[in-house]
Amino acid sequence: MAKPDARDIEILKVLAGEGRITKAALGDRVGLSPTPCWNRQKKLEKSGLIESYNARINLKKLAPHVTVFVAAELSDHTAASFRAFEASVAGYDEVVGCWALGGGYDYLLQIVTRDINAYQRLIDELLEARIGLARYFTYVVTKPVKSGGVPPLDLLLREDDSSP
Repeated sequence: MAKPDARDIEILKVLAGEGRITKAALGDRVGLSPTPCWNRQKKLEKSGLIESYNARINLKKLAPHVTVFVAAELSDHTAASFRAFEASVAGYDEVVGCWALGGGYDYLLQIVTRDINAYQRLIDELLEARIGLARYFTYVVTKPVKSGGVPPLDLLLREDDSSP
């Protein structure tokens, strides 16, 4: 796909915040009739710019839970060690996010589980699995402040950093 134009970016911004918007409403928001808007949306999906549509679930209303961020260091820094660790954590449903980091820690994991005891059981299991986890640092989320934001597409696509 060619570089997205301004109308494509508007479609992406609306869909990032409102994934269930109707074709007609999306077209109205971006100044297109429904069919051309739908065609652009399908093109954006096919190109991979739109990866998926998801529901944000209010876990607080669903069930007791705890969200924990874990900064992890591996004992060995070989490509094979990184692959083994990544393959292992991908198999745990409680690990809802995992990012490889540059700098001090090797990974940042986001874990959602029922309570602290369940979290500790998961950590114990990861340590016993011998997947190279040398040290970990636990950060318990006490309250969400901001999450699920829409990426700043205009800022990311701005060519001149000096513009306000």
